[in-house]
Amino acid sequence: MTYDSGPRHRDYLPIEDHGIIGDLHTVALVGADGTIDWCCLPRFDAPAVFGALLDARLGGHFRVTARDAERTRQMYMPDSNVLLTRFLGRSSVAELYDFMVPDHPSFPERGVRQIVRQVRVPRGRAVLEVCCRPAFDYARAPHSVTVTDHGAVFAAPGGALVLRSSVPLEPAGDGLEVRATVTLDPGSTLELAAQWTDVPAPPAPIDAHEAAVLLDSTLAYWDGWIRKSQYRGRYREGVERSALALKLLVHQPTGALVAAPTTSLPESPGGGRNWDYRYTWIRDAAFTLYALMRLGFTEEAAAFIDWLHQRCVEAPPGTGLHVLYGIDGRADLPESILGHLDGYRGSKPVRIGNAAARQTQLDIHGELMDSVYLYNKHGEPISYELWEALARQLEWLEKHWEEPDDGIWETRGGPQRFTYSALMTWVAFERALRIAQQRGMPAPVEQWRDNAAEAYRFVQERCWSPELGAYTQSADSRTLDASLLVMPLVKFSGPRDPRFRSTVRRIEEQLVSDSLVRRYRTEGCADGLPGDEGTFNLCSFWYVEALARAGRVGEARYIFEKMLTHASHLGLYAEEIGPAGEALGNFPQAFTHLALISAATNLDRAITAHQGTASARRCGG
Repeated sequence: MTYDSGPRHRDYLPIEDHGIIGDLHTVALVGADGTIDWCCLPRFDAPAVFGALLDARLGGHFRVTARDAERTRQMYMPDSNVLLTRFLGRSSVAELYDFMVPDHPSFPERGVRQIVRQVRVPRGRAVLEVCCRPAFDYARAPHSVTVTDHGAVFAAPGGALVLRSSVPLEPAGDGLEVRATVTLDPGSTLELAAQWTDVPAPPAPIDAHEAAVLLDSTLAYWDGWIRKSQYRGRYREGVERSALALKLLVHQPTGALVAAPTTSLPESPGGGRNWDYRYTWIRDAAFTLYALMRLGFTEEAAAFIDWLHQRCVEAPPGTGLHVLYGIDGRADLPESILGHLDGYRGSKPVRIGNAAARQTQLDIHGELMDSVYLYNKHGEPISYELWEALARQLEWLEKHWEEPDDGIWETRGGPQRFTYSALMTWVAFERALRIAQQRGMPAPVEQWRDNAAEAYRFVQERCWSPELGAYTQSADSRTLDASLLVMPLVKFSGPRDPRFRSTVRRIEEQLVSDSLVRRYRTEGCADGLPGDEGTFNLCSFWYVEALARAGRVGEARYIFEKMLTHASHLGLYAEEIGPAGEALGNFPQAFTHLALISAATNLDRAITAHQGTASARRCGG
């Protein structure tokens, strides 16, 4: 399909021009223009209620804007996930506070999924315009609208959205939306609260006092949470914003963590690389557990370990874990296409579900065991039941690791003997051996040691190309792959090992452009997917960490700080960066933010050590 940037796509904000709010069940994306154009209710993987991000005409939106605004600015309230959008006019300023109330025992109304929007006017007189037009079930389900004295009820099969309002609302357009226009002077406010409910009921009144109480309580919750962070190094602002973003992607009731809260935002505009990321990948969640533990957020780590324990226990004897799951643990996630939706700026197809759930990706066992090892060491000792379940997974891995698989990048060009999968097989058995030794757990130690050795030799003998001078994407190939930048991060090789250093040089020559790193070259690579893609933020942060560990601290610092300039105005990242610095792919992406945390932590340590060494030299030490 040809990408169309013509007039009909001017209604789409750039991906990066969004903030994110959430309640630990789901999130909403709020554009810099005050429009909520993406929200799935009542949880991450439920059908979208507001989906204009994927179809500006059909998708549904919830807009609050100031008529005379000449420009807008967005920021998060300090140490929180409360978003402030400022509408700046020549003679007025209006401020829109957006938040969702976290599902936490400190809030009296637990279980209520609601988006709260309050407008205040600190200067001048502002004319505010409100439009709420939901589109249930990805704009597939009809709905009715009932306007009352205190708001409106949008009722559809399977659920309803109750909009509470402090100003009168009127039906508008084709009768499927409500609107309001209100003039606010300094000191006056506008309050709106959109609540999801299974059973429609007339909206209760809402006023400035209730909104202020909810806002203060939400600010207090986020401030109390981020204060648990133990990070004290450089780049604290970026690290803590990443932590706050990751927390929004955790499903509080289960401990599962979604890879991203959106679906089908394109990796290449107009191309077919559009995927649904609203699920829990074992790999992504394991990496995230590691990142949160690094910062001291052990409660989230413990919740994910419990979720993981259930998945291991549920796995039938003789089977491996699935690559990804629904947040409730279901493994059946059939992929389908919503042909009636136009896609973000015309980028079709729009997908729900993910066929990668049926793939074999052997590397997940390595990331899993590495995270369990770190949790066992720095968090709480794992239970015997979990250890037994993990041992069964290792038994499965022993029988299957030498088979081709679909790899970390979930290519659709057919299974291969991917180097990264063999590398992570070594990690899986090596970390299991460490846990067994540290805890005295029963284990077939000699067998695991032999498995680790075989995987290690396979990488060194079959996946190293003397002609290319690099480790390659798969056995006996000549394709480079940036995933192998993790070799020193997982202790497979030293950061100054000659083979690894040579691999980094080849990656720099072929995959690095202006400090940004591609996963692999799509041209000439049989990944089974049409089109190209942008540079991959995860790999760019892995590159920073590899350089820092190799002693190239100045280069690592320069590249890291350049990467920080690619964050959105709110410090958020999508999956990829396009040629003009635009965000591509689902947004915000957990993988990117956890890699930022890891890179910042290790770079900060390397800078301190480097400066200490330089100081000692100057002093003759």
